[in-house]
Amino acid sequence: MAKFNRDGSAATLDASSTDTLRGTKYDFPRDSIGFGRKSHNPQWPNGAKIAVSFVINYEEGSERSVTNGDDQSENRLWEQSDKPAQKGERSLNVESDYDYGSRVGVWRLLNCFEKFGMPVTVYAIGQALEKNPEAAEAFTKNGHEIASHGYRWVNYQGMTVELEKEYIRRQLESLKKSTGSYPVGWYYGALSPYSKALIHEVYTEMGIPLLYESDTYSDDLPFWTDVPAEKDATDAKGMLMVPYSYDCNDVKFHSPSGVSTASGFEEYLRTAFDVLYAEGEEGMPKMMTVGLHCRISGKAGRFAAVRNFVQYISSKPDVWVTTRKDIALHYREKFPYKKGCLV
Repeated sequence: MAKFNRDGSAATLDASSTDTLRGTKYDFPRDSIGFGRKSHNPQWPNGAKIAVSFVINYEEGSERSVTNGDDQSENRLWEQSDKPAQKGERSLNVESDYDYGSRVGVWRLLNCFEKFGMPVTVYAIGQALEKNPEAAEAFTKNGHEIASHGYRWVNYQGMTVELEKEYIRRQLESLKKSTGSYPVGWYYGALSPYSKALIHEVYTEMGIPLLYESDTYSDDLPFWTDVPAEKDATDAKGMLMVPYSYDCNDVKFHSPSGVSTASGFEEYLRTAFDVLYAEGEEGMPKMMTVGLHCRISGKAGRFAAVRNFVQYISSKPDVWVTTRKDIALHYREKFPYKKGCLV
């Protein structure tokens, strides 16, 4: 912490670092500059002005519960998130609200996207898919992609390196069993400072391709980052970051600074799309991510925002609605990794 003299002047110019991971294989570089004012043209297929990625977070059944071996019930992202968690006991209200997502909400969302021929990426929790084979099967059809959201929907902050690596391995094997293939993309959300390095490490150890990682919110475009563990490697592969979004995300329905009505969410999505689409028309195409949850946007009163927005963008020319996997494949082909470069 920076020290100050009695008169308020700084005794030292710089605060000393307390980051114990600095300089280690876990120390992923931070970039506050990005592509700069001129941005970067991702050259989307067929001259698209914007790439739109819809993400369905499938978490139901993997939330904290004593039935899953946890010491408390869940209290995040349900209709009464201001209620405290139950210690050592089940909370049937929370469980049933989550179950709505897997019983009803997921099908309402999938039916909508498939009606308009729009593929989605599913951020899938391994344990959740194990409990709903019908959903797992549906996610593998009609051009959809299943990416990893971790084996459990829990906070990985504070977890030991060994335990987190075991969770990563379990997740990979779980999704392989549920869907027939390993996921090529990963998004934690509640990640630890070790997570990105451990994901890269386990994928490498198991010989599985990792096409992209999405635990970043720092851009409207994909970008490359160097992997600290590859610092001295002559065959470094880097890590392609495909940014996710917390603003165009239905978690805002359960946020004090968010929205309370479907019309408010729809308006925000349309406004974001219009701005990004206009930038694409000016020669600076961007990417837009819309994050959804089965127990949130799958509810009838909120679903209208999704349906109306999908219908709205379907009427626009030069819009590429696609999966994050296909965005990553396109970007890798057009802009292969170069150490120290975003593109």
